Amino acid sequence: MTDHPRDPSLPSRLAAYRKQLDCRFPWVGEVFSDCIAKASARLGPAGVSAYVDAARVLCKLGRGEEPVLIFLEEWPDVGAALGDGTLEMVMQMVQFMQRTPNGNAIGGFLQTLAPVSRTLLSREQLGHYLNTLRDMMERTTGSIHGHHQTHPSPGLPELLRQAPTLLQSLTVDGLRNWVDYGVRNYLHHPERQKDFFSLQSADSRAVLQRERHGTLLADVERKLDLYLRGLWQDSEVLVPYSTAFATLRTPQPYYDALGMRLPDVLDDLPGVSALDHYRAILAHMVGHRRWSIPQTADNWSPFQRMAVEFFEDARIDTLLIRTYPGLRAILLALHPKPAEGACDPETTSCLRHRLAMLSRALLDPEHGYRNPVLHDFVGRFHRELAGGNADTPTMARLALDYVTTTRRQSDQFAKVHFADTEISYRDDNRGLWRFIESGDEEEAFDAEQRKSPDLETQGLPPRHYPEWDYQSQSYRPDWVSLYEGLHASAAAATIDQLLLKHAALAKHLKRLLDLLKPQDKVRIRYQEEGSELDLDVALRSWIDFKSGSTPDPRINMSHRTAGRDIAVTLLLDLSESLNEPVKTGGGDGQTVLQLSQEAVSLLAWSIEQLGDPLAIAGFNSNTRHEVRYLHIKGFSEPWGDAVKGRLAALQAGYSTRMGAAMRHAGHYLAARKADKKLMLVLTDGRPSDVDVQDDRLLIEDARQAVKELDRDGIFTYCISLDPHADAYVADIFGRQYTVIDHIARLPEKLPELFIALTR
Repeated sequence: MTDHPRDPSLPSRLAAYRKQLDCRFPWVGEVFSDCIAKASARLGPAGVSAYVDAARVLCKLGRGEEPVLIFLEEWPDVGAALGDGTLEMVMQMVQFMQRTPNGNAIGGFLQTLAPVSRTLLSREQLGHYLNTLRDMMERTTGSIHGHHQTHPSPGLPELLRQAPTLLQSLTVDGLRNWVDYGVRNYLHHPERQKDFFSLQSADSRAVLQRERHGTLLADVERKLDLYLRGLWQDSEVLVPYSTAFATLRTPQPYYDALGMRLPDVLDDLPGVSALDHYRAILAHMVGHRRWSIPQTADNWSPFQRMAVEFFEDARIDTLLIRTYPGLRAILLALHPKPAEGACDPETTSCLRHRLAMLSRALLDPEHGYRNPVLHDFVGRFHRELAGGNADTPTMARLALDYVTTTRRQSDQFAKVHFADTEISYRDDNRGLWRFIESGDEEEAFDAEQRKSPDLETQGLPPRHYPEWDYQSQSYRPDWVSLYEGLHASAAAATIDQLLLKHAALAKHLKRLLDLLKPQDKVRIRYQEEGSELDLDVALRSWIDFKSGSTPDPRINMSHRTAGRDIAVTLLLDLSESLNEPVKTGGGDGQTVLQLSQEAVSLLAWSIEQLGDPLAIAGFNSNTRHEVRYLHIKGFSEPWGDAVKGRLAALQAGYSTRMGAAMRHAGHYLAARKADKKLMLVLTDGRPSDVDVQDDRLLIEDARQAVKELDRDGIFTYCISLDPHADAYVADIFGRQYTVIDHIARLPEKLPELFIALTR
């Protein structure tokens, strides 16, 4: 919208505008004439009159002079961008806030209105934004501890503060979804609500990424990992960094001791998909890791280092194209092509521009540049590579010659030409340099990170799992933090005594297990180690040895059982309720935990007799931030004293966040090579946790986890010790469950149930 011509009658009308304003704040009087001059140049007479009326309303609100000053200074820009009619909807919003406990946030709302409007650029979009704010206030104001219209919205000031930045990354619809997520999940937690809307919490950033446009790294991470392994024989952790909040300069990819750092989201570009863009970034970093030699940087000037980086980057790209010629089209599509005369050396530093042109020419035979010096260095570059001895020091010497040959006084100017010089698929080259003097090293970027997490003393870092929100029918990304570790040990003799106690039951189970054991054996020949000697192979090896030939050392053979290929995971609920004594008859004063130990010991012994791979793990939870997953027996571990010792040390406590534990157990079970995969879940109650008020939430999440496991080919079955489980267990497992009403019979029922399931 164009500015209105300056009103020639403004000086004579200024007194009338002051009278119309009717505001006695001293600072308002000081700036009023300047603000009116700006408004009259941008809004026109009708717009100025409405502007003064709105300022008068703000002056009478009783919120002090700050909101009035903000409005007077900011509104002319907003009105010029979106039109005079926008003022009415903004003032309706102000009046709405004034009628609620959120009146103190009016200043923050007006302060961010101008940058928000510059991003939205339409009255309709601004209307959607205001509706989002209004909806948030209606849902969060006065909702704390059930008090109506008493407390202001805890997250509103943080949301207003972040709104200009958020709207640079999200559509208005995406912002509404992000706000809705924060309100739904933190309605009754004011401090967590503040953390969410200030972008301090992990799930806040995760949902922000989900709502952003483009291709998310999280969605293609597996493909990129396979690309790294398959094409480049490289394996590294892919770590995302956010591009949403770059205000001065877009961050560049890089790699360090913690992994390869990539943008969290990329858009498709003309001729290049976002996935191919990610692949080009990874290929370039792999090339540096494979072919670059770190250089000592202390004696190089910044200009010289920049030139070395451009030459070395071009060498790496050339070697990549030689390895996979199809990369040429992708790299050229992503590499800018600066116009030859785009930079004025009289007023601007053009070194970056010259190097970007040279870089393009080194990769593109049809670059079309006419500069003779550029052509000379392109020829020298390719001759060095054709000789087969070009390395990083060679490129450094060539770069020094280039800087010396093309140096200009204007290269020192503070004004630098950046247009078409930034190459998005190249990393920031921090790995190319080594520093002698402390304090200058580029490695300091990640030095603190490398020192801070003491993984050896604190255990493994958490794994993050989503959680299903049945109300919105969507996942809460990275919602649960799961910590895994090896269960503590006690005396293995305790378990031997339990097995001795059930000797008669074990004898009965042995007869059933003998019927289940596959009888057909498959001989595996040509083994260096085995259960017996393979006479045919041994004889041939002896003949070879006597004749002077190298004998075949694979003279043994072994056997494996055919006809039964099943892997089993037993997942134990170790929540606090297992410490309760058995209420039904026959418990002999035992707790549910003690009976579970007996049952699991008999089951593990039974499965060992069959030879099926078995893993045992226990879980409990203390809010979503701490789900504990304890390994008791691994698939490859034999049934021995180490496993018995962990079973003997079982302890129960905390709550039952079942969905996350099932997903993690499924992560290991899915990796097993078996025809059938069975997950048995032994629990005594419904899924619950102290940070969840909705009784259905964790039940629905566990149900969703069962569906996920079923898609992965894992059969889940629940053994519930809760006599009231019929009310919810079918919702989670369908028909795949058994309720054991007489818990004292658990040691007998559990192995028999397993035998029936795997017959």
